[in-house]
Amino acid sequence: MGYKILAINPGSTSTKVALYDEERPLLELNLRHSTEEISRFAGVNDQLDWRRGLILSALREEAFDIRNLSAVIGRGGLIRPIPAGVYEVNSRMRYDLRNAQMKHACNLGGLLAAQIAHMAGVKAYIADPPVVDEMDDAARISGMPMCPRKPVFHALNQKATARLHCERMGWVYEESNLIVAHMGGGISVAAHKQGRIVDVNNALDGDGPFAPDRAGSIPSSELIKVCFSGQYTKEELLKFISSKGGLVAYLGTNSVIQVMERIAQGDQRAKKVLDAMCYNIVKQIGAMAAALSGSVQTIVLTGGIAYNEPVVEYIRERCSFIAPIAVYPGENELEALVTNALVVLRGVITPKVYK
Repeated sequence: MGYKILAINPGSTSTKVALYDEERPLLELNLRHSTEEISRFAGVNDQLDWRRGLILSALREEAFDIRNLSAVIGRGGLIRPIPAGVYEVNSRMRYDLRNAQMKHACNLGGLLAAQIAHMAGVKAYIADPPVVDEMDDAARISGMPMCPRKPVFHALNQKATARLHCERMGWVYEESNLIVAHMGGGISVAAHKQGRIVDVNNALDGDGPFAPDRAGSIPSSELIKVCFSGQYTKEELLKFISSKGGLVAYLGTNSVIQVMERIAQGDQRAKKVLDAMCYNIVKQIGAMAAALSGSVQTIVLTGGIAYNEPVVEYIRERCSFIAPIAVYPGENELEALVTNALVVLRGVITPKVYK
């Protein structure tokens, strides 16, 4: 029998859990949380014990003893900017996860992993959290010194999918140049240059393409006027940027599938807005091609929206002149977490220390 790994990916309305024996999945669960359940808690941190109980209960129902685990790995949270890699969860990381300035369910990943790992007598890890920072200095500077550009994006899936594509092509990731576009509730488009993500839009806080529920880049002066109009509170505007913008703001839904159904029924407004989202994605891909000086081996499309063929075809028609298009639909984050834990357990790499 091989290494048993528990992977945990907490989201705003679900906790996804996977149990693997080496590369072989034994169990995959999507523990969904209703709005009523979540609303019982004052904040994200208050959900920790509750979510841990749900995970342990689900494992007991499957007759799995956590003492058989070799490691637990959780989705990384919004901690301090760090290079990509696998990190052992230590006391400093736990403190930063609990006290993160940006509140998001992903902050629970390392905490849940640490608590369950402690119970099982094994080590806990995170890998490639959303705050992975490998950006070139030029990419950090905006037009206002008090507003630097910061990477907050789908680093775990970006790195895992880029490595997977290179492996399939017989390339070495650390010697390859790729553009990876993760298209989900948020959209991040990154320039991967010889193993480093040298530029990427902030997919959470208002940068890059607008997405199903995020506003993306907004004309600055127009935003300032809205801020001082007296019509919205600070909290309302922040929600517009991070969870109430994009398709939600225009069409009342964050489901691209629903938007496509409306288009099929002749809804021209839905078509116009979806085309605009795709247009913004291809513009960002073009910008990342420039960041790589035009030296791009493949444009990789991933995330849930990559299942949508009309969106993929829109991008292919406008970006194939840059490089070939490769499509890897879905997030694949649990599998990516397990892969990262395995390379540590097998001694291929030494986990990094979070300072």
